[in-house]
Amino acid sequence: MSTLLIETRRAQPADAAELAEIHDAAWRAAYRGVIPGADLEKMIHRRGPAWWQSALNRGSRVLVLTFGDALAGYANFGRNRARSLPFEGEIYEIYLKPEYQGLGFGRRLFRDARKELSGAGFEGIAVWALADNEPAVGFYRALGGRPVARSSETFGGKTLEKIAFGWHA
Repeated sequence: MSTLLIETRRAQPADAAELAEIHDAAWRAAYRGVIPGADLEKMIHRRGPAWWQSALNRGSRVLVLTFGDALAGYANFGRNRARSLPFEGEIYEIYLKPEYQGLGFGRRLFRDARKELSGAGFEGIAVWALADNEPAVGFYRALGGRPVARSSETFGGKTLEKIAFGWHA
């Protein structure tokens, strides 16, 4: 009987193609019908392997979750971009391939990204989610996130509301 190793580790430039695949599949599953189709496709295509390789070479903080030999998901994180919020760190994205969702892997990525931010000296974290992305909103609420701000973003001609969730150190 063999067991599959499930772990998180820092992403490497060699992971770029798999990161692009995860991004593509997760975004199609999460945002189809929420973000207008043409705009969604543009956003997905911008984040191909070359984009990921460049981001990793520039030092972007990205954790990957491995399931055996495959990448199942990723989290990227760093300094909070919304300086008006009282949180120093931000998890920019957590995405899993759809077949790995609902298994606790997102919680693990969240926990490990939060640990990395804390270890780098960032106090508290924020995460933004589109209000219409009900699974993400439910996920962050279940992790104890409190809504701390609202904003909006326009995709094509459609304006969508965003919610910031916060966790203090």
